[in-house]
Amino acid sequence: MNLKTPPSSSRLEQYAELLKQAEAMFAGERDFIANAANLAGLIYYTLPDLNWAGFYLFKGGELVLGPFQGKPACIRIKIGQGVCGYAAEMRKTVIVPDVHKFTGHIACDSASNSEIVVPLIKEGRLVGVMDVDSPMFNRFDEEDKRGLEKLGELLLEDSDI
Repeated sequence: MNLKTPPSSSRLEQYAELLKQAEAMFAGERDFIANAANLAGLIYYTLPDLNWAGFYLFKGGELVLGPFQGKPACIRIKIGQGVCGYAAEMRKTVIVPDVHKFTGHIACDSASNSEIVVPLIKEGRLVGVMDVDSPMFNRFDEEDKRGLEKLGELLLEDSDI
């Protein structure tokens, strides 16, 4: 599996390739944690300009750190707090161009400057969130939103949870 997407490729092409790679990785594997761990690695090592990619899982009324790539992170996040908690509460993808301007931002890594969080919802229930951070400001856009949402949907479809 080639984890390096050519820098000249468009975001649309990058996400199309990521989706193909994720489908191949998930083939024959239904374990959610295993698939989430591989997806975190795939995103982190394929998309440019990231410093964290991973998952927080909804357990006991809060978000608990799950599989990820990057520096150690906050372990528990209350629903409604920070970008992850807000996305989970609102059940919608949140793009934050400058995390320092997001009221209540939780700074797990001071190097993060922008963030996108995709809620993972299966059969109407919150499973968790996919969280991706960048040291660049304004790193994420609508193409990232669409691409990451498709990856999240694939993870939920191809995993038992």
